[in-house]
Amino acid sequence: MITKELLQTFKDKNDLACLIEEQRDSGSILFVLKNLGYLPKGFNGDFLIPLLSHEHHQIRLWSVKNVAKLKDNTFFIYLSKMLDSETNTSVKREVVSAIGRMRNPENKEILYKILQDKDPKIVCQAIRALLVFEKDKELERKLKPLVNHPNEMVRTVIYKEFFSVKDNSQKGHMAHTQTYDFLKNVVVNGDVIDVLKYVPNESIHLTFTSPPYYNARDYSIYPSYQAYLDFLEAVFKEVHRITKEGRFLIVNTSPIIIPRISRSHSSKRYPIPFDLHQYIVKNGWEFIDDIIWKKPDYSVKNRIGGFMQHRKPLMYKPNAVTEYLMVYRKSTTKLIDWNIRSYNKECTEESRVGEGYEKTNVWEIDPCFDKVHSAVFPVELCKRVIQYYSFKDDLVFDPFAGSGTVGKTAKALKRKFFLTEKEPTYFEYMKTKAKPNLLEENRTKFLTLQEFINYILP
Repeated sequence: MITKELLQTFKDKNDLACLIEEQRDSGSILFVLKNLGYLPKGFNGDFLIPLLSHEHHQIRLWSVKNVAKLKDNTFFIYLSKMLDSETNTSVKREVVSAIGRMRNPENKEILYKILQDKDPKIVCQAIRALLVFEKDKELERKLKPLVNHPNEMVRTVIYKEFFSVKDNSQKGHMAHTQTYDFLKNVVVNGDVIDVLKYVPNESIHLTFTSPPYYNARDYSIYPSYQAYLDFLEAVFKEVHRITKEGRFLIVNTSPIIIPRISRSHSSKRYPIPFDLHQYIVKNGWEFIDDIIWKKPDYSVKNRIGGFMQHRKPLMYKPNAVTEYLMVYRKSTTKLIDWNIRSYNKECTEESRVGEGYEKTNVWEIDPCFDKVHSAVFPVELCKRVIQYYSFKDDLVFDPFAGSGTVGKTAKALKRKFFLTEKEPTYFEYMKTKAKPNLLEENRTKFLTLQEFINYILP
């Protein structure tokens, strides 16, 4: 039986070929390859050459991984042969990576050839290997056309490297963590599209909202389902404009049912989250996650009643106890770490999520009921979203504020909020719930659209 201690003994003697020859099963060989660890410069890796053509793809994979550690161009001839014969995608991708780690300009031609591979992951690996050769005009001529590649992964990499605007200066720009004072803790009574015309670009850190459901409430009547989707597309297109680079939009929706007008007609069920998704992503949002909000019991009409009575096939209609939280991020070439590093250490620590956070994408939270608003966010739902997707002092936006739970929760979590609400009834209701405190530095401002315009314009 091979142990790590025995392996180290053979490694120190640079006699791993002997150890490999003694093994009669793939498992033992794989153990050796996986536990080789660091290989110093000049290490004799010839024992790996026969293993590059082993019948077991995992052995081929780990042999290539160890060849890559050596960064020795003498192995190039063996790796290039593998590119023609290898059928396993993972192994082939590792071969491209190993060739890239050699950083030999003479290997560029074969890397250019790999750009034609059908597997976009292998193409991306070749691009990564080629990008180490900076200020190479031939390289640019070969790579730039890939911005029109059919695969979105390849297009994104090429766009970031050659076509995105690299702004190394923040002079004249508001810091990523900051926003405008006239948006902080403000509620505007007006149509969100009209209000957002006066909100500057990149001023919001997080948007969390539940759009009005299509023709399910008196305050959300639209001439057609398409008109409803077009309206929401326009809203989230504007939200994209006012959102900070790389920050989040979370949309809470669920399928709804429009009751039938008589027993001779059918009811109609609309899959809002699934239909809305395509309109959101085509306007610059990247899909990140779907979170299921599970309620302990259904809160609408008992759909299963008829089936329970007769148990006839085709009549089954389950009671809905879930809604969707669709999580999107404003498309950017920058990683999440860039956003996090924008904040100082103190803010990062104060914003750290405590114990008891949710580990899955199924959140079991009781719904909330209100005498004025028929579809109120539970505070716990708002709390999780705001804690998981924003920092202290960030500006949280809800374009369909309703009873204002997002604002109230944001304030309690030491964030700022900006809310818009079209219905005067809900706007007035929010005003009654606000506790006036003349000593409070950032007390809530309730403004009509015209008052908001006068407030922000000199």
